[in-house]
Amino acid sequence: MKKNIAVFLDRDGTINEEVGYLDSLVKLKIIPGAFEAVRLINAAGMKAVVITNQSGVARGLFSEEFVKIVNEQLRVMLGQENAFIDGFYYCPHHPTEGIGHYRQECDCRKPAAGMLLRAAREMNINLGKSYIIGDRYKDMEAGKSVGTKCILVKTGFGRSLLQDDGPDKLTPENKPDHVAADILEAVQWIMKECK
Repeated sequence: MKKNIAVFLDRDGTINEEVGYLDSLVKLKIIPGAFEAVRLINAAGMKAVVITNQSGVARGLFSEEFVKIVNEQLRVMLGQENAFIDGFYYCPHHPTEGIGHYRQECDCRKPAAGMLLRAAREMNINLGKSYIIGDRYKDMEAGKSVGTKCILVKTGFGRSLLQDDGPDKLTPENKPDHVAADILEAVQWIMKECK
């Protein structure tokens, strides 16, 4: 059976605005261009797959159930504009902060590739022909570790990363293949790459 090509999408700061910890549906605002970007992925016959770290669960700021509610609301909002997400994967853990079993080293929290590998198994995805779009170097590192092409967007944390602020530093393991203004420009670059 032919394997699918996917565009893996970070959630906060890539599809919707970065607001710190998204702990209320009122804070869920989709970035302009995200609707068209996801429609382009759908029209190309690729899978649109969200992969998101949600350490707010570990920190006790919201529940896993709330993460699922936000994801479902995002699915509905995009779907109303004929933009469809094929799968949602999230990591609720944090290695050093948190409560109970959520405080752990895991293989799913980006930059680890667990969510990508799980999606590839469950959705029959060819990682070597797929892409990841995100606003953090950890998104790039997760993608590079499994052979996807990586696009860093300047929304969310992306712009400050490029100004070399903060603890995240560019390394050979997390260097993006392309830098785009936003998710739409990133997907347009992917479409040119696929021709």
